Amino acid sequence: MEQNDSIQRRIKANQMQREVRRTQLKVRRIFAIVRFLIVLCLIFFTYRLVKCHYWYVNKAAFNSPQNQYLKIVGNEITPDYKILDALRKIPIENHPVYVIDTAKMAKEVMKIDTIKRVYIRRFWMPGRFTVIVDERKPLLIISPKEKVPPIAFFTEEGKLIGREYLPLRKSYNTTLVLTYGTRGDDYRHWDLAKIKLLDKLSKSVTAYSKEKVLYIDMRNPRDVYVQIPSAKLRLGDLDYSVFKRIQSISSILPEVKSFQNKVKYVDLRWEETNYLKLKYNTKEGDTPAEVIED
Repeated sequence: MEQNDSIQRRIKANQMQREVRRTQLKVRRIFAIVRFLIVLCLIFFTYRLVKCHYWYVNKAAFNSPQNQYLKIVGNEITPDYKILDALRKIPIENHPVYVIDTAKMAKEVMKIDTIKRVYIRRFWMPGRFTVIVDERKPLLIISPKEKVPPIAFFTEEGKLIGREYLPLRKSYNTTLVLTYGTRGDDYRHWDLAKIKLLDKLSKSVTAYSKEKVLYIDMRNPRDVYVQIPSAKLRLGDLDYSVFKRIQSISSILPEVKSFQNKVKYVDLRWEETNYLKLKYNTKEGDTPAEVIED
C-alpha cells in the first residue's frame, strides 16, 4: 500500500509540474505576442511621426520675413530682404526639416558683408527655421561733411560697408570721420592699422577731454582736426607724437572755456607749445588773436 501511495504522489507531482510548465509556456507566448504588438505599434507610430506633415517646411517660408515658418534674429544693421535673398538661393527641399542641410543656407547668408556669424536652428510643429545672425560691429562712419548723411562705415575687422546698410542706430558707439576720399588718402584703401589708429585717437581724445568726439576731420590728411563739444583741436599730421601731444588737452580745456566760445581751435601740432587760435571779432574790427600756452 505504501508503495502504491508513493507512486500516486509522484504521478500527481509530475502532473502538477507539467501543468506549471504549460502555464509558464502560455504566459511566455502571451508576453511574446504583446511585445510583438508593442514593437509593431512603435514602428507604426515612428513611421507616422517621421512622415508627419508638421516636419515639412512650407515652400513659401522665404517669401517674407518673420512668418510662422521663418524667424530672423539679431539683424540690427542687415535688412531682412538681404537675408531673404540669400536664403532663396537654396530651394526648400521636399524633405522633413531635420534632414535639410542648413549649412548651405548659412554659407549664403555669410556672403553678406555685415554678417560675421550665422546659426540656423530647425523646429517642427510646424517645420520652421530660426536664423540667428551675429553682425560685424561698426567702428567708424564716413561722410564728406558734418551734416551730410554718412556714405559708408568701417567695422572692427576693417571691412568697408556701403550706404545700403545705413543709417545706423544711434546706440552704436561709432566715430564720425570726415573725408573726401581724395588728396592721396582715399578711405576705400584704408587698411586695418589706419582704422585702429583713428579709433585709438578718438578714444584717447575722449579720455583726456572727458568729452565725446563729434568727428575727426580727415579731409586734409596732413592737417587733421578733432571736434569735441567745447573746442576744435588741430592735430596736424598723425605721426608718432600725436598721442603725446593730445595729453595736454585736459590742462588747456579749462582756459578754452574761459574765453566763452571765442576760440576758433586749439593748436596741438607741436609737443612743447600749444596755441589757442581766437575767432575774428567783426563788430570791433579786431584782427585774429592767438594765445600761447607753454
